[in-house]
Amino acid sequence: MKTIRWGILGASNFARQHMGPAIHAARGAQLAAVATSSDEKAAAFSELFPGIRIHKSYDALLTDSQIDAVYVPLPNHLHVEWTLRALAAGKPVLCEKPITLQAGEFDRLIAARDAAGKLAAEAYMVVHHPQWIRAKEMIADGAIGKLTDVRGAFSYNNPDPGNIRNQAESGGGALPDIGVYPLGTVRFVTGEEPVSATARITWVDGYDTTSRSHLVFPSFEMSMMLSTRLAPYQEMVFHGDKGLLRLDYPFNANVHGEARLDLIRGNETITERWPGVNHYVLQVQNFGESLRSGAPYPCPLEFSRGTQAAMDMIFAADPAPS
Repeated sequence: MKTIRWGILGASNFARQHMGPAIHAARGAQLAAVATSSDEKAAAFSELFPGIRIHKSYDALLTDSQIDAVYVPLPNHLHVEWTLRALAAGKPVLCEKPITLQAGEFDRLIAARDAAGKLAAEAYMVVHHPQWIRAKEMIADGAIGKLTDVRGAFSYNNPDPGNIRNQAESGGGALPDIGVYPLGTVRFVTGEEPVSATARITWVDGYDTTSRSHLVFPSFEMSMMLSTRLAPYQEMVFHGDKGLLRLDYPFNANVHGEARLDLIRGNETITERWPGVNHYVLQVQNFGESLRSGAPYPCPLEFSRGTQAAMDMIFAADPAPS
């Protein structure tokens, strides 16, 4: 097995706490370098990953011949630029979500991916987790009968005005940050795309803090609540005429709670659990396997474009005040 040598563009807290350790732990992967101009952040990475190379600029990492793949955890508004620059440098790239801020931007990314002949994808880790693969199988097999109603909720409380998630110019807001999770998983599980949406969005300084939306899909409907101003909570429920599926920790599995799936039919509840499974590690391993063998990647850009199109639909239903 060829070891994939990874470089990280930017020393964000998320990269240090989650994706760096995931690359380090993943089978067939090596965390080889990080690019940051901050001596403090460089020291933190060096302490966690002895021997990691430090580049003072992003361009220096992209020209490093000993890097096989690049991970981009930069602020949202920089994702398209640095994904394109990584591809232009001949590097496969895994970029944090949302990889774009508008569905139309995917055309450039897909064209650049195809021209370079290199894998480029959004770091949408949840579709790599067995709880979501299992949920997709169960719904397809008719475990809950005819799916009619989906309910999704995701919230956390972050009022810090200095945080990039609360800055419109950086692509901040609840929908860009966490809307991809309920929307993308519903699309993944059902294979359907929304055809219309209504929404009520709370806007603060040009970014959304809370939204309540209702989406119509060809064969079911979905209600969704997102907020960056409420206590932490997450849940997904798929309701059919014979039963329902409930995922209590669908997005931060084994961080805030155990990954589990409940199939409820009448008085019977069947629970499946996945303790200790790390979807970040699985994401890195699947990316590496696609690089080595050419196997289809579970979350191609074409899939991610559909999720962004759904978010665009919600924003269009209740746009920011001018």
